[in-house]
Amino acid sequence: MKSTFVFAAGILFTLFLSGCLPDNSCDVKPNLNVDEAQLQADIDAIESYLSENNIDAEVDPSGIRYVIHNPGDGKSPSLCKTVAVTYEGRLMSNGNVFDGTDSSVAFGLNRLITGWQVGIPLLEEGGSITLYIPSVYGYGSRGSGNAIPPNANLIFDIELKTVL
Repeated sequence: MKSTFVFAAGILFTLFLSGCLPDNSCDVKPNLNVDEAQLQADIDAIESYLSENNIDAEVDPSGIRYVIHNPGDGKSPSLCKTVAVTYEGRLMSNGNVFDGTDSSVAFGLNRLITGWQVGIPLLEEGGSITLYIPSVYGYGSRGSGNAIPPNANLIFDIELKTVL
């Protein structure tokens, strides 16, 4: 009896820490607290890029721009879920590919950059999207290694394969 209680308490504690509730809802939200001046500079650069390339993108209230190519027709992920995706990430400044995979790879959505946390839940399984992510919702002023410089706006082409 005592071990059953300890096991149940452990599961509830784990769910509490992960932000996932037993009814499969999720109280985790993307962190949208950013440097507003940098966000505006990023948005201006993204708008310029979209205009120069004749891309008609939707605008998320966060400032992220996106084009849904296929909305999908399966489950839609919350931030608590693990998602299996294929993707390609490019620098907006020069188009250089810095990451990607043709094979499905799984990630906990709440462990990814804010741009993905905002964009991927716009899809259902089988859907695909291009995200135009302001640097403040990517790797910010720190960048990431040699591949992503500080304050780099990013473009991701993502296909949501499965919500796990």
